[in-house]
Amino acid sequence: MAAADPPPSPPVSFGIIGCARIAHKVSRAMLLSPNSTIVAIGCRSAEKAAAFAKDNGFPASAKTYGSYDAVLEDPDVDALYIPLPTSLHLHWAVLAAKKKKHVLLDKPVALNVGELDEILAACESSGVQYMDATMWMHHPRTAEMKAFLSDERRFGQLKAVQSCFTFAADKYFLENDIRVKPDLDALGALGDAGWYCVGSILWAADFDLPKSVLALRGTVFNSAGVILACSASLHWEEGKVATFYCSFEANLATDVTVFGTKGTLRFHDFIIPFEEREALFSTAEKSGFTEPLTGWEGKPSQHTVITELPQEALMVTEFSRLVGSIKFEGAKPEKKWPSLSRKTQLVLDAVKASIEKGYETVEIVS
Repeated sequence: MAAADPPPSPPVSFGIIGCARIAHKVSRAMLLSPNSTIVAIGCRSAEKAAAFAKDNGFPASAKTYGSYDAVLEDPDVDALYIPLPTSLHLHWAVLAAKKKKHVLLDKPVALNVGELDEILAACESSGVQYMDATMWMHHPRTAEMKAFLSDERRFGQLKAVQSCFTFAADKYFLENDIRVKPDLDALGALGDAGWYCVGSILWAADFDLPKSVLALRGTVFNSAGVILACSASLHWEEGKVATFYCSFEANLATDVTVFGTKGTLRFHDFIIPFEEREALFSTAEKSGFTEPLTGWEGKPSQHTVITELPQEALMVTEFSRLVGSIKFEGAKPEKKWPSLSRKTQLVLDAVKASIEKGYETVEIVS
């Protein structure tokens, strides 16, 4: 007789601290994921926590607390999701790690790489898994696009990347949202939207850090000195270049174009797909003009990727798999995700420094 398959591991138990808007989406992902569940949520009031749990369909057994500390002290919590303002990440992520809670941290993950290094050191010391909540990285489309970029026969060598994330914030957002408050999210649009742009560029470049960064003139600040819009160029020693633009002042756009010597990749909804269960991208290979310059040959072709679970649920599933392998199989934390966060933060820091230095070129030192 064939040996029976081992029983599946129990689901990873999540606690959540904070009732931010993004927590609605990620808590839904935890409920959709096959290997996770929600056991606790803490907000600044017990009433708010209870209302959040009810409104978002939490299990009846989920505990609701009127403080963040209570979630960290709960022995049933394996992993902590932290959707708090960036200025609070250092304190709560380090404390979570010290309490042996695995850390799923919303982006931007820190105000600078020094803070992030403290978070990562605490996670490594406690042997807990760290991951930032950049959801698009977990969509199956991302893997399919990477396969095209990695095909030297079709794409060739990477030469350039262009990325943008913009949305037109309303008056209330520009006056009240945490992302425009210097004491809460001091990086503003650079941290919120620029995180995605920089991440997409590094992804296209196989997370090879650029040699230098140059912020482009025209940065827009609010009256408190928080960035509302900015752009920058990234430069590699071998001649690759990239540019990005992020803004709270322009119509919604989330576009990435990757240019190779033989092919081109484009996708227009890289942060949140136009449709939850499918995502598109286009590729072109060996394109040129027809004679007598009246059309194209090597026209772009469109590809559709279907997924049963939305990308945020796939993110939770992967994070929970890593946590489960540590908890139930004695595995070590996966180091890929801390490394990717740190490289993204290094570039953000360099862009900010370039702006502050009057748009001087800033070398990146890892």
